[in-house]
Amino acid sequence: MNLDLTDLSNIKKLLTYYNLSANKKLGQHFLTDREALNASLAAANLTTEDFVVEVGPGFGTLTMALAEVSGRVLAIETDPKMLAILRPMVNGLANVEILPANILNVRPEEIYERFTAWSKARTSKTHYKVVSNLPYYITSAIIKFFLTAKKRPQQMVLMVQKEVAERITATPGEMSVLAVSVQFYAAAEIVMIVPNTSFWPKPVVDSAIISITPFTKLPEVNEKKFFRLVKAGFGERRKQLHNSLEGGLMMEVEAVAKALSEAGIDGKTRPQDLAIEQWINLYNALGEENL
Repeated sequence: MNLDLTDLSNIKKLLTYYNLSANKKLGQHFLTDREALNASLAAANLTTEDFVVEVGPGFGTLTMALAEVSGRVLAIETDPKMLAILRPMVNGLANVEILPANILNVRPEEIYERFTAWSKARTSKTHYKVVSNLPYYITSAIIKFFLTAKKRPQQMVLMVQKEVAERITATPGEMSVLAVSVQFYAAAEIVMIVPNTSFWPKPVVDSAIISITPFTKLPEVNEKKFFRLVKAGFGERRKQLHNSLEGGLMMEVEAVAKALSEAGIDGKTRPQDLAIEQWINLYNALGEENL
């Protein structure tokens, strides 16, 4: 169907036709900014050799644009009301597959298996990517879903809350558990700030498009124990690191001081000041058996 779904009049006509409205509980805000849509496509650098996963397609604004430039689109939608619009919108697009499910109830391996099944029929190198305008209320959970999978996407281009994007891409001085949790697995950058006026209904906050590129090789640490360390360090953000670690890890003052010294970290440093490499150095200095 050749219909501009960033046009507000078309959005309203569709919703009226199906007797629907935006579901605020599911974080539904419809994009009305063609420039932002194009920016997501450009950041993903899509070709017909790309298998693209879209989470929360709604009634298909991004889905149809993805279908034009990629080889395969797997659109995962949980809202039956949106599915009622999405299905006829993409009807006839042979490279679009709809998976009616909550993404968090899907096994990451199932998604990768769909990619490999499609990839086997291709004669050139293929890529697995995620391009989505994410529902705000489960942004962190969805990012974790893909980054902690055994087979990670090669790139993720996501529309998220501006504040969340800034936290994800933070540098030492402004780091958080979220920043460490993403930057441990991937490089992240903000592509474009998208004002709230680019959506209908207009959300309270602005958004941003971020590009997340997972690393092919991760640090050689026990991830569960590494993040136990990180969470202990951020347990009391305003405290100096040595105090947070002593309380959070239930360790003796001398043991913590020794590990910090071996890692080359001043104990008076606050957790938000540490880079990923410093957390890894501290993990190694403390020793896996102590975490």
